[in-house]
Amino acid sequence: MKKLIHKIFKNSRSPEDGIFFTALEKILGFKPLNVSFYKKAFTHRSSNKLDEKGNAVNYERLEFLGDAMLSSVIAAHLFNEVPTGDEGYLTKMRSKIVSREHLNELGRDLNLIEFIESKVPASHFGENIHGNVFEALVGAIYLDQGYEYCEKFIQKRVVVPYVDIAKLEGKVISYKSLLIEWCQKEKKSFYYDVFEDNGITGERLFGVKLSIDQKVIAKARATSKKKAEEKASQRAYFALQNKIDSK
Repeated sequence: MKKLIHKIFKNSRSPEDGIFFTALEKILGFKPLNVSFYKKAFTHRSSNKLDEKGNAVNYERLEFLGDAMLSSVIAAHLFNEVPTGDEGYLTKMRSKIVSREHLNELGRDLNLIEFIESKVPASHFGENIHGNVFEALVGAIYLDQGYEYCEKFIQKRVVVPYVDIAKLEGKVISYKSLLIEWCQKEKKSFYYDVFEDNGITGERLFGVKLSIDQKVIAKARATSKKKAEEKASQRAYFALQNKIDSK
């Protein structure tokens, strides 16, 4: 019955759908049954699309669903692979695997941005667009094929090529969190002095001075406060690495 439905669907596609379908099949490793789920996964909110009920049509709701599916599959994988890991260890390891940085890497590797339908140029997208669309794609797979296919896709595209337990154990997710944790443990005061620092280019940048015990340890500039704080924290970590790692 599935084959018959797929055959009818395949013959009813427009040429544009056919190109998208072929590219999608290569990414997924299987033939999608309902391409409309995947089209939604690649629709940016700037397209201002609505369904027949007036609901917004874009990838954001699918992103929520995909995030839940990724967390579920990765949690099960870690639970089985690391029988000695306690709840805190498993939670930390899962966070490393599904970190925004990692999901962005996955989205870039699959070149998902190429398929996004948007009214704004790709150059205006934020860095997280790659990971957001990857999560939406996972959500679309779940709606189209169910949990089993979704799990297989995550195993193939995430677990097998990227999940190395030994390497992940030593990976730092957030230098800021690590540094704050160390300061609190050692009863050291810390302060992030954030200010706009546009320089001569006119580009909106933020500068950060990170002080520990009233002494400036690191400085950084970036396009957002969060990035600037993380960059300053990373520099401070490497400056104090021997002291931090010895504790």
